Amino acid sequence: MQFACLPGDAFEMRFRDDLHVPLDLVKLQAAHVSIQSNIKSSMRNTMTLSRRTLFSGAAGAAAALAASSLPRIATAKAPLATSHQSGVVRRRVGSLEVTALLDGYLEMTPELFGAPLDEAARLATEQFKGGEPNLSPVNAFLVNLGDRLVLIDTGAANSFGPTLGRLPEALAANGVSPAQIDAILLTHMHPDHIAGVIDANGNAVFPNAEMIVPEADFAYWHDDASMSAAPNAFKPFFKGARLAAKAYEGRTTKISGEADVFGALKAVPLPGHTPGHTGYILNSGDASLFIWGDTVHNATYQLAHPEWGPAFDVDPEMAANSRKRALDMSAADRLLIAGMHMPFPAVGHIATENLGYKFVPAEWPYAL
Repeated sequence: MQFACLPGDAFEMRFRDDLHVPLDLVKLQAAHVSIQSNIKSSMRNTMTLSRRTLFSGAAGAAAALAASSLPRIATAKAPLATSHQSGVVRRRVGSLEVTALLDGYLEMTPELFGAPLDEAARLATEQFKGGEPNLSPVNAFLVNLGDRLVLIDTGAANSFGPTLGRLPEALAANGVSPAQIDAILLTHMHPDHIAGVIDANGNAVFPNAEMIVPEADFAYWHDDASMSAAPNAFKPFFKGARLAAKAYEGRTTKISGEADVFGALKAVPLPGHTPGHTGYILNSGDASLFIWGDTVHNATYQLAHPEWGPAFDVDPEMAANSRKRALDMSAADRLLIAGMHMPFPAVGHIATENLGYKFVPAEWPYAL
């Protein structure tokens, strides 16, 4: 409320720019005198209280006060929740909309990265994770380009256990059905990124979607010599990638290099994790978002030690070089980034810190 003096002994109370209530000071003073006179008259005409009336009245007031002061016992109760609501967070990138979708999580131990246990423990404590399992999310991103819906990666489905496979719930919570997806854009063909394109019977989950996949990745996972040379533990990855791709036969597009995708997305090759591992930069006006795929699998470890890579990097040295290049580019260009294993909702910035990097999460998108 603002008060502003006006000429002629008047002022106005301004509640909003469009609401002005003019008041006359002379009339206000006359009203005040009248009110004071009425109060005095009322007090003179008030009945005289006897001692008995006074104490009985006081006792009644005290009883009423005591009754009103009794603590109220809440009778409503609810059981403790055993699961979260679906992980769905929307934000704008320029005039476009990007929704982070949580498929679930998995544990990534220090041994997976070949990390010295004492250093891994120090980093966990520094991140207030001492003594807790070191978990990493699995994220996907839905990009609304206005004329089409593009889903970047599809989660793990049932390939890695019960803590994953929640992408269908997240899509439903976002009000999107599988039939509405126009394109599946893959960063690479590992199970936690491609398994969600098919159901338990190997049928396509997204009936109207084109599958867009890096050509080098498609070739690698369909190469029999590569599958024969892979450790036995990784051979199912080849079979899963082939099964998923088969369901979209006839509606698959392969891309290479810095390909343009639908005008708004540009491919950024980041090989090493897999031969065709690729990130995508979404551009809209002056805004951009770098969705870097699996550049980082665990922020606690790899931002401090970009040289640490998971055991399932196909080419560890190349993967480390791609990771360092992506981190340097993100920090130097102050890019807004998003990652498939960054802490959900997985969007923020990268800053340099000591000899490594740190993740600065973006604020909650308060308005769209």
